Amino acid sequence: MLTTLRRIVLAFTQEPELNKALGNMVADVKQALKTDCCSIYLADYQQQHFLLMASDGLAQASLGHTSIGFSEGLVGLVGQREEPINIANAQFHPRFKHAPEVKEEDLNAFMGTPIIHQRKVLGIISVQQRQSRQFNENEEAFLVTLAAQLAVVIANIESKEILSRSKHQQNRQFIQGVPASPGLAIGNLYVSYPKAQLSGISLRKSDNKEQQLSLFYGAVRQTRDDLMNMSERMQGAIPEDTLDIFEMYRHMLESASLGEEITEKIAQGWSAESALKLVIEQYVVQFEAVDDAYIRERATDIKDLGNRVLYHLQQETSSRVHFPEQMILVAEEVTVSLLAEYQDKSLKAIVSLQGSTSSHAVILARALGFPAIVAVGNIPLSLFSDKQAVIDGYSGEIYLSPDEAILNEYCHLVKEEQELQQIVAQVVNLPAVTQDGRSIELLLNAGLSTEFNESMKNGAVGIGLYRTEIPFMERNCFPSEQEQICWYKTVLESFQRQPVVMRTLDIGGDKALSYFPIKEDNPFLGWRGIRVTLDHPEIFLVQVRAMLAANIGQGNLEIMLPMVSSLNEVDDAIRLINQAYYEISNETTQTVAKPKIGIMIEVPSVIFQLKELAEKVDFFSVGSNDLTQYLLAVDRNNARVSVLYDTYHPAVLRALNHIAEQAQLSLIELSLCGELASDPGGALLLMAMGYDKLSMSSHNIPKIKWVIRNVSYEQSQQILTQCLMYNTSDEVHNYLNDQLELLGLGGFVRAGK
Repeated sequence: MLTTLRRIVLAFTQEPELNKALGNMVADVKQALKTDCCSIYLADYQQQHFLLMASDGLAQASLGHTSIGFSEGLVGLVGQREEPINIANAQFHPRFKHAPEVKEEDLNAFMGTPIIHQRKVLGIISVQQRQSRQFNENEEAFLVTLAAQLAVVIANIESKEILSRSKHQQNRQFIQGVPASPGLAIGNLYVSYPKAQLSGISLRKSDNKEQQLSLFYGAVRQTRDDLMNMSERMQGAIPEDTLDIFEMYRHMLESASLGEEITEKIAQGWSAESALKLVIEQYVVQFEAVDDAYIRERATDIKDLGNRVLYHLQQETSSRVHFPEQMILVAEEVTVSLLAEYQDKSLKAIVSLQGSTSSHAVILARALGFPAIVAVGNIPLSLFSDKQAVIDGYSGEIYLSPDEAILNEYCHLVKEEQELQQIVAQVVNLPAVTQDGRSIELLLNAGLSTEFNESMKNGAVGIGLYRTEIPFMERNCFPSEQEQICWYKTVLESFQRQPVVMRTLDIGGDKALSYFPIKEDNPFLGWRGIRVTLDHPEIFLVQVRAMLAANIGQGNLEIMLPMVSSLNEVDDAIRLINQAYYEISNETTQTVAKPKIGIMIEVPSVIFQLKELAEKVDFFSVGSNDLTQYLLAVDRNNARVSVLYDTYHPAVLRALNHIAEQAQLSLIELSLCGELASDPGGALLLMAMGYDKLSMSSHNIPKIKWVIRNVSYEQSQQILTQCLMYNTSDEVHNYLNDQLELLGLGGFVRAGK
């Protein structure tokens, strides 16, 4: 059953034309289950009905015309109940709806199952049979499994249709993603395709067949040369029979059928990459469907060969790239390295089909002031190519090929945004003090740059989080102690007589060092942060020694420990810091200042040990991003559950409030360095809780300072009291947005002033 399911799903995903894909699928299911009919209906929420899209067994003339209301018939019943329905004689069921045009009079047995994606019914797949009988458990399991696997693919049908429409047809329709970084952008989309992975290639047509053929032949020649060179290098190093793999690859590459099929696809108008994908994946499906294990293994070889050819195709085409002005970057998943690669090419915004609101790429986008939208869905990247777009980072809306009315509306909003930024810039050098005299320290989250001129500080009174792992990630080996001293000295000197909190090396999770790989099934629950450096004291000691040496003559260093989950970790880390302090003191005649030591509160276990921890360290700093992740059990980089990640969840707000209360009882310094601090509503709530130090990206400091200066501490406490009473995140969001509007600060949470 699994082999058949895999073959059907693969064939469905590889067919570029939806109607043909649906038609092939129902035929395959009918054959696999040996039924008399298989049909698929797709939901239309505007019309409130299911539309018959494909069938092998019902009248073909009814396809695309016959519809069944959401509350009508057996198909509607499946959708309402959101579960499989298995009926031996459907025509006698009270919900049976007779539709003469489909010609199902001789069909009696019926089984239907819903196709559901993220709690939304997208359609119904059904099978029918002349014989009156109940479908057995295996048949039901097959249909349910198939529906679950198809759900992700079908989920993007509506988005694909919107993307494919011309601007004259589109009107005010848009693609909905998850807003990740606020702001507006109007520009031209540039798609960054995945590197050398056929699975990541979106199918595209090309008008220049000769050019595509030339590219393909050139890539084949280069791949053949590579295989020959690899075989020669391996001569004598591995057994002769093992070298046969290279000969087999060359044979497949030179196969008349393989090459001819690809050139035939190019002649049909497909690009070279698309033609390669279509042919290679067709062979993969055929090989994987064979029972013989040896033949199935050859599917891996076919994929590997295809990726090798694709690599050279991409090398050929990369030199032809022209970047648009006012560029909006679109990728399967925008990463930190991808953003760094394009940020100096007129980049105005980013759109990531996958990803989450708190990925490090999004955090970087916020720091740079770029609007960002993530979790758009599994839409073919090619459908974004060469289109003008409007990006609304407040609502998560993407308008493709917008009409004149939308363009005029957003041009006006962009102008208002620019005016708001000019107003906010007026408070850069003023203190962050509320209208009734409450003072808040606004600090900088840093590490993305080693330079801190006055304009980059944007009024920050110090660094609340310096991410020391960033320069580690930019190298190909661990830096020496002297190199680190130079880095840290530059940072400390940039904020003389102001606090600089340096977090010790925080790797693991989604922050990897290429020269120190960590492979784990659950990296966010694994070896990361303080756990890594305590297991490698040689790395930890060198880093702390460098920090202490760089601080000589400065005296503004504070050291922060990440990912602390127990008292023992704090004891061990302090012991090593003291060791480094005595070593440096003995190596110099200058005075070595003993820095404050603090911990990041991001693991829920430490919330219940705050009193004991306060006796061991000098300050607490809450990392709200990870604390939210661990409290809600949501991987913040997983697009499938990104809607569940919300720092305004009542449990998160109550945990933050509890931390503040305990810190006040222990008389210990408290700050917060997560993304919540850079959100206007979040800043108000944190201030009311008692967080008197908020650390954020440079871009957001003037905005938050303006908010603080335009409210009273008493008002923020009233808002907090109400928010802590709510039971859902939506209630909190709606109330906060209303309050910001009433305070005249609505321009910080929506488009315009």
